[in-house]
Amino acid sequence: MTTQPTPANWFSVAALGLIWGGTFMVVAIALEGYGPLTVAAARTALGSLALIGIMGVMRSPLPQFSGQLIKYLLVIGVMNTALPFAMLSWGQQYVPSAFAGISMTAIPLFVLPLAHLFSDEVMTRRNAVGVTLGFIGAVVLIGPSVLRIGTGWEPLGQLACVAAALSYAISSVMTRRCPPIDSITMATILMIIGAVTLIPAMLIVEGVPQMADTRSTLAIVFLGFVPTALAALLRVFTIRTAGAVFMTLVNYQVPVWSMVFGAVILSETLPLRFFAALALILTGLAISQYASLKRLWR
Repeated sequence: MTTQPTPANWFSVAALGLIWGGTFMVVAIALEGYGPLTVAAARTALGSLALIGIMGVMRSPLPQFSGQLIKYLLVIGVMNTALPFAMLSWGQQYVPSAFAGISMTAIPLFVLPLAHLFSDEVMTRRNAVGVTLGFIGAVVLIGPSVLRIGTGWEPLGQLACVAAALSYAISSVMTRRCPPIDSITMATILMIIGAVTLIPAMLIVEGVPQMADTRSTLAIVFLGFVPTALAALLRVFTIRTAGAVFMTLVNYQVPVWSMVFGAVILSETLPLRFFAALALILTGLAISQYASLKRLWR
C-alpha cells in the first residue's frame, strides 16, 4: 500500500526540484576546468564527507548488515550515484545543460512500469497513457540525433543523459524495496559506495586532478555539498516515506529550472523541440500522476 504523502514530503519535492534543476548548470561550469569523471568523483567524495559529518552529529545508528542489505546497498550505491553522475557529466560535454535537465523527466517513465513489476505501486490504465505520451515527448527531445550515431559525440551524449535517468529509476524502486535502515545512514553509505567506485575510475582515465580556475572549483564544491549531500538526504527520506512514484513529482520542476538557468546564466540556445518535448512529457506526467496532483490541490 502506498504511503500518504505528508507536508514534509511535498516540501522535500519542491526543494529537490529547485536544487536539481540548477545542478546541470553547475555541472556545466565545473566541466570548464575538470574532466567528467573528476567532477563525478569529487561530487561523491565531498558528499560523503558532508554526510558522514551529518551522520555523526545526528548520531544515526549503524544497521545490522545482513547479506541482503549489503547487496541492496552495493547495487543502489552504483545505480544512484556512480553511474548517473558519471554519465551525466560525460554527456553534458556534448549537450546543453537544459537537455540534461529535460532528460531527467524520463525517470518516472521508467519508474512507473518498474514499480508496477517489482514494488507495491500498481500501474493503472491512466498511468499507461501518461507513460506513452511521455515517451513520445522523449523521442521528440532526442529528435533526429539518434539517427546520427557514429557521426559525432552529441547523439551519444544525449543517450548518456537518458541512460542516467534509467539508472536513477532503477535505484528509486530498489530503495523502496531495501530492508529497513536509517535514512541518513543509508544516504551516507550510498554516497561512499559511489565515491569508492568513481575515484579509481577517475585516476585510471583522467589521472590525479590539478587545481583549475576558481569558478570551476567552487562549482565542484557546491555540487558536493548541496545537490549531492543535501539532496541525497531529501531523496532517500521522500522515497522511503512516500514511495518511488511520488518522488517522480520532482521532475515537473527540474526541467523548467534547468531551462531557465541554462538560458539565463549560460546563454544556451534552446531549440523549439525542447519546448515541445517538455510540454509532452509534463502532460504525460500530469496524466499518470493525476491522483497525487488531486491531493495536492485539495
